[in-house]
Amino acid sequence: MSNEHPSTGVSSGAVCPVIHTPHQAVGTTANQHWWPNQLNLRILRQNHPQTDPMGEGFDYAEEFKSLDFNALAKDVDALMTQSQDWWPADYGHYGPFFIRMTWHAAGTYRIDDGRGGGGSGAQRFAPLNSWPDNVNLDKARRLLWPVKQKYGRKISWADLIIFAGNRAMETMGFKTFGFGGGREDVWAPDEDTYWGPETTWLGDERYSGDRDLAHPMGAVQMGLIYVNPQGPNGNPDPMAAARDIRETFRRMAMNDEETVALIAGGHTFGKTHGADSEDYKGPEPEGAKLEEQGFGWTSSFGSGKGVDTISSGLEGAWT
Repeated sequence: MSNEHPSTGVSSGAVCPVIHTPHQAVGTTANQHWWPNQLNLRILRQNHPQTDPMGEGFDYAEEFKSLDFNALAKDVDALMTQSQDWWPADYGHYGPFFIRMTWHAAGTYRIDDGRGGGGSGAQRFAPLNSWPDNVNLDKARRLLWPVKQKYGRKISWADLIIFAGNRAMETMGFKTFGFGGGREDVWAPDEDTYWGPETTWLGDERYSGDRDLAHPMGAVQMGLIYVNPQGPNGNPDPMAAARDIRETFRRMAMNDEETVALIAGGHTFGKTHGADSEDYKGPEPEGAKLEEQGFGWTSSFGSGKGVDTISSGLEGAWT
């Protein structure tokens, strides 16, 4: 007896479409690539209340009030000195790693349109989670996962990402202004931030004339949060770098004094990682294979971690 439906010729058997239907990489055939000037209506659906994993009526401000803040601080303090075999801490302390994560969340902010920043936990999603500048920060967030599991809805990812860096500074002797919570998480990639016209990492088509940076961008290249540490387009020209730094940080609402304090102070802690060529690094999280389980930049050099870590390609302690 045939399993085909008499009128359609389609099999009526229970066949799994995931297994039996071939899946192809979509490439650049999405509608926005065919019609780039089409009005993007997807932003009307982003973070819709009906898709909120927290459920209707969730009040983060009320949840945060119930948080045992001192207990959270103690747990984060303990985490920073519990080096994990799967991603060892530099000098036995994750503090500098968390500071970098926090700064790279907040450092996407730009004054032109108020986009970016660390107020929504967007670093967890594409494209930010896969920017070259955020290399290996997937591990920093994974280190925080047990803390997030413990406190659940009482602290958002957005708050935890910022708090971890803030607390790291305090544990290493820096006096902060304290911490203010209240950042509500998004739960999907945002659709309404224009990060630039480039379609390749580190592209710089955002410039015109005598290196005039287009608005509303703040960063100098696609996939960076601010400037290229190796100089403009990798060219180690101090004067050209100073020009980029001044303009980019101005667009982040910082003056020269604040810029120097942040760059010099932030790079007082920790080290860079360039055990060997960046050619050993695998694809970023969004481009990595399924078995990577959300991780990216897996290195084939040595152990791929600890002294064998490759992030920026530069190697050495900051101070």
